[in-house]
Amino acid sequence: MGSERHYPEEAPVHRVSMDGFWIDRTPVTNRQFRRFVEATGHITVAERPPDPRDYPGALPHMLKAGSLVFSPPPHPVPLDDLRRWWTFTFGASWRRPYGRDSSIRGLEDHPVVHVAYADADAYAAWAGKSLPTEAEWEYAARGGLDGAEFAWGDELTPGGRHMANTWQGAFPHRNTREDGYERTSPVMAYPPNGYGLYDMIGNVWEWTSDWYEPGHPAAAAKPCCIPQNPRGGREEASHDPGQPAIRIPRKVVKGGSHLCAPSYCRRYRPAARQPEPIDTSMSHVGFRCVVRTTTAP
Repeated sequence: MGSERHYPEEAPVHRVSMDGFWIDRTPVTNRQFRRFVEATGHITVAERPPDPRDYPGALPHMLKAGSLVFSPPPHPVPLDDLRRWWTFTFGASWRRPYGRDSSIRGLEDHPVVHVAYADADAYAAWAGKSLPTEAEWEYAARGGLDGAEFAWGDELTPGGRHMANTWQGAFPHRNTREDGYERTSPVMAYPPNGYGLYDMIGNVWEWTSDWYEPGHPAAAAKPCCIPQNPRGGREEASHDPGQPAIRIPRKVVKGGSHLCAPSYCRRYRPAARQPEPIDTSMSHVGFRCVVRTTTAP
C-alpha cells in the first residue's frame, strides 16, 4: 500500500492485511442513487442551506443550498488557486449537476456526484453495505498488480489506448477530450481492472471511511506486526490546518477524476489520496460500497 514515487502524503510504502470483502463493480450511479432517494426521502447536504453556526464569518448571501461545480476559465491561469476553476453554484446538486438549469437526463448511468460524506454513508446503510476503508479501496483498485503505477500496469495509455476518464490538454482551460469525454462518463465506458472493477481510476474521486492524515504509518518492522484491517487516521488530526476557524474534519478520497491531468494532478493511480471535508460536495466526487463477508452476496 502507498507509493514513494509521487506525492509525499502517499508514503511510505507499507504492508497491510485485510479480511475478505466484496466491492461494487462500479461507482454508484445516478439511477441507483435516485432509487435510494425515492425510497427514503433523503435530502442531500447540497440541497440544504448551510447552518451559519458552522461557518463563522461566512457572507450571509453565500449561505444557500448549492455545491462546487468545475467551471473552466476561458484562458490559462496560475495553478496555485483552485478558486479560479471551482465555483460554489447555488442550486447545484446530484439532480442538477451543473446548476439549477441542468438535469441528469441522459446521465442515468454516470456516477452520482455532489454527494457529501453523510450522503454516501446513508446510501451505503440503506443498501446494507458500508463505505470502503482506504486499504480496501486501494487493494481493489490495484486489481492484483502489486506495485504497478496504474490499475492496469505501468503505462498511462498503453498502445495509445485511454484506460480511464482523465484530463487531456492544458488544465484547467482546455480539455482536448481525446478520451471522448469532457466531464463524467458512463460507469462501464473503460475496461475493468484485473478484479473486474470499473472506474477505480479517473471519472470521479471516491469517498472512503478513513479520516485523512498527511501520510501513512511507518511500515511494520516484523511480519507479526503488519496491521490487520487498518482503519487509518484520527478525526482530531484530520482538520485542515489552513482553516483554523472552521473545524471541519476530512476523509480520504481515492482514485482521481476526469479533472486529473499530468500537468496538474497525477492522482489517477491506486496509491494516490486526497483529503475531502465531510461537509463538501463537488461535481467530481462520488463513491462505491463494500460488503465485508466471506460469503458471496
